Amino acid sequence: MTESQGFGDMLVWLSLVIQRRYAQICTDHDLTSAQASLLCVVKDRPLRMAELAANLGMAKNALSQLVDRTERRGLVQRESPEPDRRVITLGVTPAGKKVAEALYADVADRLPDIAADLSPDDQQHLRRIATLIATANLPGPC
Repeated sequence: MTESQGFGDMLVWLSLVIQRRYAQICTDHDLTSAQASLLCVVKDRPLRMAELAANLGMAKNALSQLVDRTERRGLVQRESPEPDRRVITLGVTPAGKKVAEALYADVADRLPDIAADLSPDDQQHLRRIATLIATANLPGPC
């Protein structure tokens, strides 16, 4: 095994650690990870369904099913703000905004716990590197 293969393996394991912690936090808020991601993306402004599909990396039909489930819970709502009623945007309801903000605060507070055993210097390095990677690769905050 080469050094780069070992690094790739460690990135996969780190991803799994993060996903598990994120899933637990979502469960604590009675959300699936997908619902939480959806709320995160639309918590500050409504987005067109096509933009959402691209931001979440989902097929439109899978997104529609996710939106249906989340809408039934009263957390998001579809709107047609333009004269063309085929254009649908999705935004959060007041209840959804409250849930999204609580979730976001909890994720920001609890997710960094995965690095609790690192030294303060290593935590700072991880924070800097993670910020660089996320900034370069994500369409928006979450």
